[in-house]
Amino acid sequence: MGDDAATKDWRSLGSEWPLPVALAILIVGWLFKPALSSNGASGAAVAIAFVAFFIGALLAAIAATRHAEHLATRFGEPYGTLMLTLSAISLEIATVVTVMLHNADNPAFGRDTMFSVVMIVLNGIIGIALLAGGLRHHEQTYNLRGAKAFLSLLIPLATLALIWPNYTVTTGAGTLSPVQKIFLLVMSLLLYAAFLVIQTRTHTSFFVEEGEAMEHADVHPASPHGWPWHAVLLIVYLVLVVLLAKLFALPLEIGVAELGLPVAAAGFAVAVLVLAPEGIAAIRAARFNQMQRAMNIGLGTALSTIALTVPAVLLIDLTLGRPVVLGLSPANTMLLALTFGVSILTLGSGRTNTLQGLVHLLLFLSYLVLIFSP
Repeated sequence: MGDDAATKDWRSLGSEWPLPVALAILIVGWLFKPALSSNGASGAAVAIAFVAFFIGALLAAIAATRHAEHLATRFGEPYGTLMLTLSAISLEIATVVTVMLHNADNPAFGRDTMFSVVMIVLNGIIGIALLAGGLRHHEQTYNLRGAKAFLSLLIPLATLALIWPNYTVTTGAGTLSPVQKIFLLVMSLLLYAAFLVIQTRTHTSFFVEEGEAMEHADVHPASPHGWPWHAVLLIVYLVLVVLLAKLFALPLEIGVAELGLPVAAAGFAVAVLVLAPEGIAAIRAARFNQMQRAMNIGLGTALSTIALTVPAVLLIDLTLGRPVVLGLSPANTMLLALTFGVSILTLGSGRTNTLQGLVHLLLFLSYLVLIFSP
């Protein structure tokens, strides 16, 4: 039995290979940062740095999610997926703030990232999850009350953050006045705090599916370590992601400028980086007939993005005097409204199928087209 325990420990340590890899990328990146920042940096060097920092941050983010999932299994629902989504949103906020502070010439970066997250989650991740789950299980169920709770908060907050600024007249188009910024910042935090109380205290039954099949027993094998081990490594990986994101901001800015890519592509790249672990977790849950968990992860991430990233972006605006453009273009406004309308229909029955997934994927592809052909 002792040999078996030792073998499990070694295997557990071996699974932490992303830690030295990400750390090595971070150290090399910091050493070569001055050369990359110079005007003489070649396009090949910028491309290599972009790929290396992206891979390093992605590996650390996926590892962080793995430890968050162990904690989720340890503490159960709805606390488990809440920990998972909060760890993801902390990554996003840190990454967005880091890139915003570095790239002051793009006042719409925060808006582009938040819109990208909503589109990727509601149309990309949930679309693939519905399709993957439908192909394998034909029809799946989830708690309708929980989905309605997510959407009832996500829709008004996203509308106020991304559409409202286009219709205010105190300041320029797409921006808010100081009073409006403070109002939106405070209301976002208060409403999200109220939602957390509902999710974890008063209405936890909304976010748990009673009859969910347990086909996923081998998805998260039992860990030989206690929860403190996973908590510490979760924090370590989160710190690595933030530091690598700071490096990632430099080749991202240079690459977008030199390649002539749309400015919105920068927000999309950051959103893909921070959402990759959550997307993997949600799609895997749907495949193993855990649609409730997939919904909690997907909708929870979208809600957390709007409710917590908006205050972070507005705080930078108010304290550092860097104007932030929040209002979407007319085409993106239409796509956001269409996404919310389809989501209300899709999540209005408590049952899912492949057709719903295909419709959401259509909207996701439409979003990609608008990035490169607005």
